[in-house]
Amino acid sequence: MQWFPPTRGAAPATTAQEPLDGLDEALAAVDGLDRALVAGLLRPQPAHAAGLAGFAEAFGASPLAARVAEAAEKAAAGTAGEDHLVALAAARTALLGSVHDAVAEHAAQFVRRDRAAAGSGDPAAELPANLLAAARSWLADLARAGWRGLDHETVSGAAQIVSAMLPDPDLRRLATLLDGFAAELAASCPGATLERVPIRRWADLWSRAMVLTVPGALAAPAAGAPATGRLLPLGVDLHEHATAVQAQVHAVFEPADGSRPLLVRAAVSAPKPDTVVGAGLWQLLRPHMSLLAAVGEGRAMELDAMPLTAEGDLVWDDARARAGEPADAFATARVALSTAADPATAPLDRHPVRLVVPALLEGYTTEDGAEGLTLTVAGRPPYAVETDRLPVAGPLTPEAVAASRACIGLLRWDAGAYRIQPLAVETTVRKKAVALHAGGWAGGTTDKTGAKAEKAATDAVAVLRERAGKLLRK
Repeated sequence: MQWFPPTRGAAPATTAQEPLDGLDEALAAVDGLDRALVAGLLRPQPAHAAGLAGFAEAFGASPLAARVAEAAEKAAAGTAGEDHLVALAAARTALLGSVHDAVAEHAAQFVRRDRAAAGSGDPAAELPANLLAAARSWLADLARAGWRGLDHETVSGAAQIVSAMLPDPDLRRLATLLDGFAAELAASCPGATLERVPIRRWADLWSRAMVLTVPGALAAPAAGAPATGRLLPLGVDLHEHATAVQAQVHAVFEPADGSRPLLVRAAVSAPKPDTVVGAGLWQLLRPHMSLLAAVGEGRAMELDAMPLTAEGDLVWDDARARAGEPADAFATARVALSTAADPATAPLDRHPVRLVVPALLEGYTTEDGAEGLTLTVAGRPPYAVETDRLPVAGPLTPEAVAASRACIGLLRWDAGAYRIQPLAVETTVRKKAVALHAGGWAGGTTDKTGAKAEKAATDAVAVLRERAGKLLRK
């Protein structure tokens, strides 16, 4: 099998679910390395050696061919050093990056949008080489032990490294990754007793962390021109975890100078106590971002020199934004979405799992079958609807999606097919045409269910503040 290149310049696809040439072969090559990491690279079995050889073969026509072939040979012999493991991790990142590019181009053709060219990040600060080397050494130990060979002693080696990295803002990105990865591994020890190993996920985390230990890899996101103009929200993607919550607003930005609109994101995060759930989550986020109120009210925002990265992320500052005129998300999607350019993706962020493409779907039928809710546009294979991503902190429900006739959503690619995460739908409620948004309660709500949850959250937060005050006084 040869190197799997991006499909830039290919003929436009007719459906978003068409197979991509070389895709299965590229993922099979990745699987060859990933299976070897399950058993460990200290004493690879013949089957794992064959997988490593197949992985190296995928790079036969690439500039990485010699380095990857040497690294795979050493790994198959159980003699791979840290440099060889870094080479394997970098090659795996490059191969999945090419898959990302191909799928992203395919999706862009389907939604009829152009993608901006990726740029390099700003130069990385000079970081402590000893901490990067220590992290690299721990990751190498993991690869040699393999996921089946995990034990608490091996996994606990990350603790001191993370503690030393966290005080340094330039190392916090890597420290957070190592900390989360180590916690996940620790919860699964001993590896020999695991019923199921998350093979692709752990290999993703391992290779990502290994590449970030290379000096210069932790470059800051490339800065774009400050954003001055009108921001038109499309919808909110809410992420909730046990101790944290994040809202990511997807929007179209129209520059004041009349240049081409751009798809952008703005995110806000906050720590979360266990007792605050549902619509109460918005109370934790609203004080940090006025954009959420605008989303809830269906308004645009006027931006004045808001920092914007080359990857399309607004570094939100309330002082640089003010509420604008009413703006309907579906009107924005129908008029501006197809003309807006998708943002660039940073080189090391190119991975198919990170691909999120805002899209407007209309004229479809829905079906709630044994495999869950699906949405079918005429003449195309059905999209699985990611109903598990619909937040309970909003009025958008699976039933509303099933009864809808238009949808603003995020296309994601998983297991060889696209899935849709609805952000908003147009549907009929009590014989009235309405638009329901996942972030409809972001700015507050008069909905009975939402108002009840808001009150419960207010009471919970008040109790927590009172208890915290008592502790501080003591």
